[in-house]
Amino acid sequence: MNLPTNTKPWIQGMVIGAIATAIIGFGWGGWVTGGSADKRAAVAAHDATVVALASICADRFRAQADSPAKLVELSKVSSWDRGNFIEKSGFAQMPGSKTADSDVARACAESLAAVATPKT
Repeated sequence: MNLPTNTKPWIQGMVIGAIATAIIGFGWGGWVTGGSADKRAAVAAHDATVVALASICADRFRAQADSPAKLVELSKVSSWDRGNFIEKSGFAQMPGSKTADSDVARACAESLAAVATPKT
């Protein structure tokens, strides 16, 4: 097949342009594949669920009769163990579930500790 003499540079330019467009689009343009978009959506949904359930956990914790004493007790627990403290208390276990979510317990403990710890 004989191509006109000007065709080869045009084809090379189109190929180089397509490659450059893909590199710029995926590298700096914010383009993503379907798989990474699904992963990002799943992470965002999980984070939103944790935030919503952590506020319910904190409200349930504050509703107990001796919540000021329990908040003091929570503030004495190391920051690494506060999530476990909340998990063991049962407030991170939502109705209908058999176990507590550790992410919810950790977020709940962080929000409660922020209230319990006096700011200096």
